[in-house]
Amino acid sequence: MKSKDDYHDKGLIGLIKLMDLLRGPGGCPWDAEQTHESLAEYLLEETYEVLDAINNGDYAHLKEELGDLLLQIIFHSRIAEENLEEGFDVNQVANDLIAKLISRHPHVFDEKSDLAADQVKKNWEQIKAEEKQRTSAFEGVPKDLPALLFAGKILTRLEKYQPASELPIDELISGLINTETTQEQLGEMLLQIVHQSKKRGLEPEIALRNRVLKLDLRG
Repeated sequence: MKSKDDYHDKGLIGLIKLMDLLRGPGGCPWDAEQTHESLAEYLLEETYEVLDAINNGDYAHLKEELGDLLLQIIFHSRIAEENLEEGFDVNQVANDLIAKLISRHPHVFDEKSDLAADQVKKNWEQIKAEEKQRTSAFEGVPKDLPALLFAGKILTRLEKYQPASELPIDELISGLINTETTQEQLGEMLLQIVHQSKKRGLEPEIALRNRVLKLDLRG
C-alpha cells in the first residue's frame, strides 16, 4: 500500500506523482480508462465552475475550483505522456508556456520599458499574430464557444483579418444601443430577444452562430 504522506502537502510535484499512481498499474480503474475525449465534458464543467466562483466573489471556493481545473490539466498531460509517438508530459506543457510568456513580454525581458496595460495587450496580440501567421479572423477561435462569446471574438478580429466582412451599422439597432446604454439595459434587450425568439420557435444560439459563420470568407 502506498503511503498518503508521499502526496500530502507536496504541492505540484505531489499532485503529479499522485496522478501517476492513480493512472498506473494498481491504481484507480476509472482513472486508468479515461481519455482526452471522455474528460472533455469535465474540463468544460470545471471551467464554468471557476467562472461562477469568480462572479460570486467567493474566493475561498475559487481555490477549490482552481484545484479541480488544475486536475484536468494534470490528467490530460498524464494521458498524453502515454502516447509514445506524439506524447508530452506536464513539464513540457509548462516549458512551452514559459517560452510563450517570455516571447510575449519583450517589454520585460528584451527592451525594458514602462508600457500602459492597453499597449501591452496590443503588443501581445501583434506578437501572437506574427507567431501564428494567421490570415483569417476565424483561425484559432474555437467554434464550440457559446454563440455570444464566439461572435464577440470574431467581431474584434474582423477589421484586422477580413475587413471585407466587417458588419455595416444597422440603424435600427444603433438607435437602441448608444453611448447612454447601460449594461443592465443591454441585458434586458438581449433577454427580450431570447424570450421573443423562444415564443416563435426560434433558437437564438443557433441563429447567431450560423450568422457569424457566414462571415468566414475562406470558403
